[in-house]
Amino acid sequence: MRRTTGLTVLFAFNGGFVDTVGLLGLHGLFLAHVTGNLVTLAASLVLDQQGVIAKALALPEFVATVALVRLAVHLLAPRPGRYLLSALQVGLLALLCLLALTLSPFAKGDPPALLLTCGAGVAAMAMQNALLGSYWPDLPPTTFMSGNTLRAVTDAVDLLFHPEPAKAATMRQRLRHGLIGIAGFAAGCGTAALLLHLAGFWCLLLPVLVSGIALTAANRDVGGAG
Repeated sequence: MRRTTGLTVLFAFNGGFVDTVGLLGLHGLFLAHVTGNLVTLAASLVLDQQGVIAKALALPEFVATVALVRLAVHLLAPRPGRYLLSALQVGLLALLCLLALTLSPFAKGDPPALLLTCGAGVAAMAMQNALLGSYWPDLPPTTFMSGNTLRAVTDAVDLLFHPEPAKAATMRQRLRHGLIGIAGFAAGCGTAALLLHLAGFWCLLLPVLVSGIALTAANRDVGGAG
């Protein structure tokens, strides 16, 4: 339980942090919650806002990255594959930080520098989703909170009707995990907004560190398996 709680907080924190930096610093692009870019893309087209191409590319890149990670999961031996893909995810976050620091400020429109930086960020967060779904499926979603919120509210209401003890225990655990994920994501959003204001894109060093810690801890927990 303590392991699941800690990992959920760390990964959800990163989800909220990176998404907020993208929204505020990369022409309004959601790096983690990529389907949200469909809404902002439509608004950008109508209102002649920035980052239209980056928003249009985000979803297909996300899908392609998840597919490639899933393919690698099937082709690689479990333990070395897990370590290799984990290192790659941290490396992509580090690349996002490096590109944002060296290529910003970004010109209006969709300059190549912006597209390259956004591409690194979307790939990094797609990998986080794919890795958790493949290797740690017991963790709740950590980059989009709609499902967690729906599940938490549903479980909270259902618990009022005194379900069977075993079912109630499952609901309480799921509710607890969902609320923890929402809290971690919200903390990441607030921290990112503050640190981006104070330190600019240097703030992206924090999710690199957090991801490294979280993935190291997760891999250590299953290090003796497969």
